[in-house]
Amino acid sequence: MVRVTRTFTVSTPIEKVVEYLSDFGHAEQWDPGTKTCKRVDTGPVHEGSSWTNVSQFRGKETTLDYRLLKRQPRRLVFEGRNKRATSTDDINLSPVGGGTLITYEANIAFHGVLRLVGWAVQGEFNRLGDRTAEQMTRVLNAL
Repeated sequence: MVRVTRTFTVSTPIEKVVEYLSDFGHAEQWDPGTKTCKRVDTGPVHEGSSWTNVSQFRGKETTLDYRLLKRQPRRLVFEGRNKRATSTDDINLSPVGGGTLITYEANIAFHGVLRLVGWAVQGEFNRLGDRTAEQMTRVLNAL
């Protein structure tokens, strides 16, 4: 398993951050690994909403089907699956001053023989985590 955690602060109020991040389709803007992320269902975003996410890692594209598992005032949990991996994005939020403290944790559990290579890509996922925190900070501060 690969685990990446980053904690950072943005100047945007928590309510606006929750509303924005609840729509995983915005990952195209804040996740440097995401190429496309399209909503599958319709209507207001709610627990159970789903997206098809196409990401690029190590020069290869991979598609995961994501669902919003939890949407709480201070926590969002998304889970993406395909036959090779399960990715969980757990975003915890706290108000701080007029802004928001964000703890973003990504966990990738590989399936089958890929379970054996998780340790080999941890460093690359750490670098991607740094880039994600930087890009998410820029995007959220601009809201």
